[in-house]
Amino acid sequence: MLLQTERLCCRAVRSSDADRLFGIYGDPATNVFNPAGPYTDIHQATSVLKEWMTHWTEKGFGNWAISLRSEPEKIIGFGGINIRCCADLLINNLGYRFATEAWGKGVATEFSRAAIHYGFNELNLDEISAVVRANHLASRNVLQKSGMDFSKEVHDVESAPPSLLFSLTRDKWKKSVR
Repeated sequence: MLLQTERLCCRAVRSSDADRLFGIYGDPATNVFNPAGPYTDIHQATSVLKEWMTHWTEKGFGNWAISLRSEPEKIIGFGGINIRCCADLLINNLGYRFATEAWGKGVATEFSRAAIHYGFNELNLDEISAVVRANHLASRNVLQKSGMDFSKEVHDVESAPPSLLFSLTRDKWKKSVR
């Protein structure tokens, strides 16, 4: 499955993405707001990729490897929509993580808007949500610029402050894109 925006090209993840996944998810800088911390080894990245590919096989959607259209061979991030259980809620979770060299260029917002459009138009989802740490202001800003609103706090990580759940319904999204 290919998703394109003005600047981005997104394709379904594959097992050969393990090194780049580890490079991004293993970077302490990209995990400042992640209570689990960075990936510790390539085996963790390989295991996550297997889970993501299984989600694609079973659900028909999931995480993409994200590149600039001008450099399609260079992955700058990973993201997508996955069915996820978060604090006893089953949600259509929008998630993303970009390499530090992609930060501050609007690609997370561009990706999020495209993923939301895909989720409502192609997948016919009724609602899309995202979970973010309260102190991750940049990611909160991306979600708000993508049309999502704060819904509630969720206690998704034991012994940590609650995360924030942002959501957007298809009906509200349709009204905003007119």
